[in-house]
Amino acid sequence: MNVEEKQNVVLCGFMATGKTSVGKRLAGIMHYDFLDLDTVIEEEAGISIAQIFAAQGEPAFRKLESLMVERAAARTGCVIATGGGAIANPQNFDRLKSSGVIVTLTADIPAILQRAGSGDDRPMLKAADRLERIRTLLEQRAPAYAKADIIVDTSALTIDEVARHILDRLPEFGFNITLS
Repeated sequence: MNVEEKQNVVLCGFMATGKTSVGKRLAGIMHYDFLDLDTVIEEEAGISIAQIFAAQGEPAFRKLESLMVERAAARTGCVIATGGGAIANPQNFDRLKSSGVIVTLTADIPAILQRAGSGDDRPMLKAADRLERIRTLLEQRAPAYAKADIIVDTSALTIDEVARHILDRLPEFGFNITLS
C-alpha cells in the first residue's frame, strides 16, 4: 500500500472493549471519517442487530456484515469499528487488512461484563451463563484477534489513553500523524 494513501485504521475486538468510543475519538483527532459497522448494518437493514438475529439468525447477520466490511474496506481515510466477530471470518480480516492497519482492543472479563451492562442489545450474549458465553467467544475469536498489527488492553485505560497508544504506534505503519 502506498504510504501517501490515507490508510484506514480498523478497530476490532470483543464487544465492550471500546471500539466505538475510541474510534470516534481517533477519527476526530486524525480528521478521518468514522464508520461503525454495526450502525451501518442497522441502517442498511432498517432494523437493529438484535432484531436481525431474532428474525433471520446469525448467518443472515454475518452475510450482511461481510457485505458492509467489503464496502468499508473499499474506502480510504476512515477509522472503522467492526463488530466483535467480524474478523473471525478470514475473508473479512483479509479485506480489512488490505485497507489499512488492524488494531485489536482487548479487555479483561470483569471489564467486559461491566461495560456490556445487561446485554439485552447484544444478541451474542444471549445465554443462561453470560460469563461462560464470554469465555467461549473470546477463546473462539482469540486467533483472529491475535493477528492484529497493534493490540491494546483497554481494561484500565481511558478512551484518551487508548487513542494515544494507537496514535503513537501508527507511524510504524506509514501513517504521518500531525496533531493540531
